[in-house]
Amino acid sequence: MNLVLDFAAPLVFAALGGVLSERAGVVNIGLEGMMRFGAFGAAAGAIASGSPWIGLACGALAGAAAAALHALLSLRFRANQVVSGIALNLVALGLVTYLLQSIFGSAGVSPEAPSLPRDRFGHTALAYAALVVPVLFQLWLSRTPAGLRVRAVGEHPRAAATLGVRVLPLRAVCVVCSGLLAGIGGATLSVGILGQFDARMPAGQGFMALAAVVFGRWTPLGAAGAAFFFAAADALQRHLSLTLHAADLRLDGLFLALPYALTLLVLALGIGRTRAPAADGIPYDPEART
Repeated sequence: MNLVLDFAAPLVFAALGGVLSERAGVVNIGLEGMMRFGAFGAAAGAIASGSPWIGLACGALAGAAAAALHALLSLRFRANQVVSGIALNLVALGLVTYLLQSIFGSAGVSPEAPSLPRDRFGHTALAYAALVVPVLFQLWLSRTPAGLRVRAVGEHPRAAATLGVRVLPLRAVCVVCSGLLAGIGGATLSVGILGQFDARMPAGQGFMALAAVVFGRWTPLGAAGAAFFFAAADALQRHLSLTLHAADLRLDGLFLALPYALTLLVLALGIGRTRAPAADGIPYDPEART
């Protein structure tokens, strides 16, 4: 259970970011890249300042900055949102590797960074936040006027505009906030779990978070539940890998693929029963008549 709670936190925050963006009508394939920027920004900020909390803030801002670029391309220039997200992932892969080499002189890992403090059960504050934030997010999205506006611009943006909602600015805010959440997810990996940045981060967890969004039917609680399910699979594979390695059975690679294979299986079984927000991925032109 301890491992599940720790491993779920990065997925939960990134998945919540995906929910926020897509409920507002903007597809966010770039969660992986935003998590990567967040993980590196958090480690670099913590090393430079000596404070893991400043590092966490830097990671959140790094993810938000990456999301702002996605919002600019998708909303201002009406670029294909899927292509924009994939491009962001590729930029993150190359740019962060370059920054790691330039700043720390290593292509593999950063120096050790200050880590977030843990309680007597071995958990950071972010692990507990991953339990509380989805509930608050669900209540905000379903019970408040602001949440209603977000859902409206993701379902019927033109009808929302007739009621005075500024569709494009609201979508832009949601995309940037989704990057902030994904950046926190990445920061959880570097300053919350590992204590340094690893060039392999986030190792596909952004795509797993996107799968959690779909599996959770674009709801905060559903996405968080799916994230915990995938985190349990990750904890299981680590336990099985260590157990079988101790028994001298070389199946490490097979079990390493378990969480990703389970993600594909879940999507294959459940994607036909889900429905995305009606305007998700559809560019909004305020000057169009229909």
